[in-house]
Amino acid sequence: MTALFRYHAAMLLRSRRWLPPLLLYGIFLAIGVQGGEPVLDSLGVAAAALLPVTAWLVRICVTQEPDAARAVTAAASGMPRAHLAALLAASACAGALGVAGTVIVTAVSERRSADGLVDVAPLPAGAAGLLVALVCLLTGAAVGALCSRPLLRGRGWSLASTALLALLALVTTGSPAKAAVSGLVTGSRTGVIHTPGLPLAAAVLVAAVVAGAVCVLGTRRG
Repeated sequence: MTALFRYHAAMLLRSRRWLPPLLLYGIFLAIGVQGGEPVLDSLGVAAAALLPVTAWLVRICVTQEPDAARAVTAAASGMPRAHLAALLAASACAGALGVAGTVIVTAVSERRSADGLVDVAPLPAGAAGLLVALVCLLTGAAVGALCSRPLLRGRGWSLASTALLALLALVTTGSPAKAAVSGLVTGSRTGVIHTPGLPLAAAVLVAAVVAGAVCVLGTRRG
């Protein structure tokens, strides 16, 4: 699995197809995060921006191999392992972006509540921001896995469904990502840092189920 992970990660880095998602993440942060804004609000924006970026990176990773190369990789290691390695490579790349974004946002934001009356400790706030970013990453990875091969092969349908499902994951009640981001934003009003324990558990479960399902379907559908 380690060799497969390195293979997909190296392919992603060499292709430079990660540049558009990186630019998208940077644009989200530039527009949604301003220096001096409450730290918890800003961390919520940064985490939410990671969801569509992760979905995009997953779609890139699982489609970057030519069909012939994919067949060779699957024959050598098995389709489930090959597909899982692509998902993990994309998630690792998104995780690096999430960590960097969280650190930057924590450093430039005002360490107070939204009303400016309560001090917010930067380290606990940053830790909570990282956990919320992880929830959004896992949710985004599930979205990307559902909207690319082996489930969807057409480029147009895949792109449209990825954008739509990523948006729904951010605004739909019951979504782990929405619950985690809402916890940060709500806590910002009073300066209380909420740890997204339940949303994180739900996101792990959703991501694991989706990853397992698409890896099995990859074996059946090729």
